[in-house]
Amino acid sequence: MATEKITAEIREEFGKGAARRIRRDNKIPAVVYGHGNDTVHVTLPGHATMMALKHGGANALLELDITGQSQLALAREVQIDPIRRVIEHIDFIAVRRGEKVTVDVPVHVVGDAAPETLVVTENSTVEVEAEATHIPEQIEVDIEGAAIGTQIHASDLVLPEGTTLLTDPETLIINVTQQVSQAALEAELEEAEADAGIVHEPSDDEIADAQAGSAESGAESGDAQGDATE
Repeated sequence: MATEKITAEIREEFGKGAARRIRRDNKIPAVVYGHGNDTVHVTLPGHATMMALKHGGANALLELDITGQSQLALAREVQIDPIRRVIEHIDFIAVRRGEKVTVDVPVHVVGDAAPETLVVTENSTVEVEAEATHIPEQIEVDIEGAAIGTQIHASDLVLPEGTTLLTDPETLIINVTQQVSQAALEAELEEAEADAGIVHEPSDDEIADAQAGSAESGAESGDAQGDATE
């Protein structure tokens, strides 16, 4: 995993008001902790940090320049505003080169399973141990041509050299099942709603169709009576 260098400023102001002022300047408040050291409060450049996290993925490793001292820092928690989608705060853990860390790595599915199959990702991440500077960004799972009934467990994953699986090897990651038709899904939904006692009010279209059907039935009945009279 490549590291990206970011210049950090020591932060002297704290609290919500200070954090808002930092964000107005297009910067990000953050903390760095670990190795028994005191927590360091820093301010990071907004755009450069955002791009570094984007490139680094879920376990981005940054090289922070803090008052001239270089510190490797692994992103542990990134708080994002749910509306504006901007980074509000970052928690980093200080690491050293060669040090082993425990992280959750995303599972990435590639390829197409056999026709009429449904590929279900039962677990989208696995826990592994890896060197801080060699954390895999993702672990690929190839399902090309996988038939119905195919199951891929954590033990089946191909991990990069130096990476150790910590997730239970029997954990189901991918399950390939029979594709369910739309008609079957609707029938299953109707059955479930009936069991739950859910009754839907007829739509305007359904009422119109029923009225049209009733009118046609009445017309046919009238024609039949006229024929019988003649």
